[in-house]
Amino acid sequence: MSRVIPVFKPWVPEWLIRISLLLVILPGIILFSLSISNVSASAGYYGVSPNDAQFSMIILYAATASFVVLEKRFFRNFASKIYLLISVLLLVITCYICYNTRTFFLLLIFRYIQGMLTCTSLSITLTLMFSRLHNERSKEIGYSVVYCVLLCVSPLSVLFTASIIDSFNFNVIYKCAIYSFLPGAVLMCIIMNNVHLDRKLPLYKLDWASFVIYSVCLCLIGYVMIYGQQYDWFDDRRITLSVTAIILLLTVFVIRQLHSKRPYFYIQAFKSRSFVLAALLLFVFYICRGSFGITTSYMSGVLGIDPINQGYLLIYNLLAIVVSVTIASRFMLRKKPLRLILIYGFTLLLAFHVYMCFVFSAQVDTGSLILPVILQGLGAGMCMTPIILFIISSSPVKYGNTGSAVGIFMRFTGFCSSIALVNYFQLYRQADHASRFQEQLSVLNPVAVQKLTLYKQALTAKGIAPDQAIKISNGLLSKTIGIQTQLRFAVDYYQMISWLLLTIILIVILFPSKKQTVINLGANQPAPVVY
Repeated sequence: MSRVIPVFKPWVPEWLIRISLLLVILPGIILFSLSISNVSASAGYYGVSPNDAQFSMIILYAATASFVVLEKRFFRNFASKIYLLISVLLLVITCYICYNTRTFFLLLIFRYIQGMLTCTSLSITLTLMFSRLHNERSKEIGYSVVYCVLLCVSPLSVLFTASIIDSFNFNVIYKCAIYSFLPGAVLMCIIMNNVHLDRKLPLYKLDWASFVIYSVCLCLIGYVMIYGQQYDWFDDRRITLSVTAIILLLTVFVIRQLHSKRPYFYIQAFKSRSFVLAALLLFVFYICRGSFGITTSYMSGVLGIDPINQGYLLIYNLLAIVVSVTIASRFMLRKKPLRLILIYGFTLLLAFHVYMCFVFSAQVDTGSLILPVILQGLGAGMCMTPIILFIISSSPVKYGNTGSAVGIFMRFTGFCSSIALVNYFQLYRQADHASRFQEQLSVLNPVAVQKLTLYKQALTAKGIAPDQAIKISNGLLSKTIGIQTQLRFAVDYYQMISWLLLTIILIVILFPSKKQTVINLGANQPAPVVY
């Protein structure tokens, strides 16, 4: 009788295993947000537009989302220790290349490769983490821990990169990423045995065609969402061709899955109303979560808070996420209705958006932002894990990892849609408010014109030439109008999101649901990434 070799060496304590897994997970997750942790710094270093900097992250996200199903075959073919070390080594190499390159196109290529490699490293570490959990109770705790870490990516990445970018060139963060991978990799190399976690399968009949179709489709979706506003949507031939290609590729992909014996993922899962609702909730959640970027832009653009102090403020958000995830996991362990937990979470997000509508102004002290930042963290943490459990539980065991694959697809499209919505509203609503302000200043507001005249006279009295005084006054006026239009856009957008959240809360209340949500222990594990 053959002896069963454990994954980790017998002398290794459980706490060291958990720390080692966390040290491997964190650098891979932070890689996702490096490009948008400071968009202006990234765009300035590579000499590209802010949209290009965002697209470099979308490329990485698309690679991970499309490779997540195919990766399982590679995972089952290699021993766990070798697989993890190869993934980390290749990630370090790609980070080194990104550190040395100034060519944006080359950066996009290696960011895509990083997405695939991040998928492999996170997949093995999450599988190892969940192999330590043996019942539904521990699974619920495990999901809570995993998604708590994933939700903390944004504040962590700001804290991680703010001081670095403030003192060095932007590319130094890739060098820091290289060093951050080493402690976890060394520890895992020491404490792991080189064993297979599952039955070995040879690498044959890999569905590369579905992977390529799906990956190209996701990259094009990201392209349209990021650049659609910049190119004026369907007035530009590039956007029209991209949308046409997306429709054709999705059609081919769906037909291929319906007629395949071993589909990339099962389209039949969408026959379940609960699964469709869970996917919708995840999509809306990421649109609402994306609106938090307007608050951070307001902190830097209007209030002038530098990235370092902004990171300190986001610590409150991080702590709120940890607290709310803990509370949500306790609710789930006590078998509280999933509907109730979701209502709590979306209500907290609604409170954040409504509260911010009254906070947005040109003069706000930092202390006034602490409460809304906490509300956003509480709402995000309360919603995230229950929604993920909902979508995974709604996918039958026979459909394998379809729940996880669809979940990461909805997160990807929700995140991209949020960027597109913000760009669209920012352009048109700010332009609309700017024209209204100009009309009020020239026709309906003689007091403002009189103050501007007095300001010009004060500048002239200080010895500044009249022409120069006029330019300074007009510049000040333009800056004031710009700030006010940004504030009005933020209020309009948050009001729209508030109505969307109110609608979702009503849908959750009215939708018929089971009394208890059961996790499919043998089916889905967490999708390897979320931003």
